[in-house]
Amino acid sequence: MRAAVRTGWRIGAAAAALRGRAGRPLSQAAGESGGAEGGGGSGSREAVERLVREHPVVVFMKGSPAQPLCGFSNAVVQILRLHGVEDYRAHDVLQDPDLRQGIKNYSNWPTIPQVYLNGEFVGGCDILLQMHQNGDLVEELKKLGIRSALLDAEKDQEKK
Repeated sequence: MRAAVRTGWRIGAAAAALRGRAGRPLSQAAGESGGAEGGGGSGSREAVERLVREHPVVVFMKGSPAQPLCGFSNAVVQILRLHGVEDYRAHDVLQDPDLRQGIKNYSNWPTIPQVYLNGEFVGGCDILLQMHQNGDLVEELKKLGIRSALLDAEKDQEKK
């Protein structure tokens, strides 16, 4: 049984290597300029860099802020909403496989969502949640000139 599994794995790996990126034949993948490896396509390093720097708060997610398509993306949207951050750029990686891979290559981070503040990679859902819980997110937003709505909520609580 083990030999059959090992042989199947080798055949699968060899086939994947021959197909190249995104299941396309290697000859097509290598000749493209729009891939995540370079050129000007949506997944190129240059294109991703432009997106990351286009706004002080940028989120690469599955779905949209109005309709997140995964629980982690939804959590990021909710955390930003709690802080009153409504003005941010969101990019749906499910609409663009090259962008989905390109952002992972750019950040060297394997998962989506990804959050960028002032062009700097912050992390994904778990890190943003941790920053929210320990107060670091309020401080990072302040550096961007964004006053967290949670500060106003705390003042309202103190008045009562």
